[in-house]
Amino acid sequence: MTQNIYDNDAFFSGYSQLPRSVEGLDGAPEWPALRAMLPAMRGLKVVDLGCGFGWFCRWAREAGAASVLGLDVSENMLTRARATLPDPAIVYERADLDRLSLPAGSFDLVYSSLTLHYLENLKALFAAAHRALVPGGHLVFSAEHPIYTAPSHPGWSKDKTWPLDRYLEEGPRSTDWLAKGVIKQHRTIGTYLNLVLEAGFTLTHLEEWGPTDAQIAAHPEWATERQRPPFLLVSARR
Repeated sequence: MTQNIYDNDAFFSGYSQLPRSVEGLDGAPEWPALRAMLPAMRGLKVVDLGCGFGWFCRWAREAGAASVLGLDVSENMLTRARATLPDPAIVYERADLDRLSLPAGSFDLVYSSLTLHYLENLKALFAAAHRALVPGGHLVFSAEHPIYTAPSHPGWSKDKTWPLDRYLEEGPRSTDWLAKGVIKQHRTIGTYLNLVLEAGFTLTHLEEWGPTDAQIAAHPEWATERQRPPFLLVSARR
């Protein structure tokens, strides 16, 4: 089953205080770049894999999506999402994304934000996403950059380098982030892209995200993100 760290009380308490949890999409520095990769939303049927508090689900509806299905393994996340103003066109359901099953040809957009690096069976997920999309449908996702999932230590070293530990050895890595023993699945950039291609998608955009000059001017603390990209952003078409 997909790791359910978000139902760990200590982890969820810490996560709930992050800017992206408090401010929503506006608190996620990579959101403008990710938003630019999305198709026009009007009339689309959308599924959000790892919907969390439902911020993207609600944004998609405000942007004109016809319907949105938000899936998450965490009851804490779903409870928070359902506590917002109800919208009959948004449905939140609990799902194990490592065993994802969706009706064939039922969506125009499969979206996922910072969820895939927790999943073991990404090959099956991409195959399920491809089946679920209509011809020409879109896959757009972000994941923690592999530089982050393979560090040899939890922070910057004294000489400001960012050494990696066995970058080419893929698999589970344990890290202490908001709680001890959080498991993330380390994969190389090549593996992410090859899994997308093997599922039958056509790659349309790849971005190793870093802050713009304007973002750094507004948030000087983000300047360190220019040293190594924290996020991998990908879009593809069925």
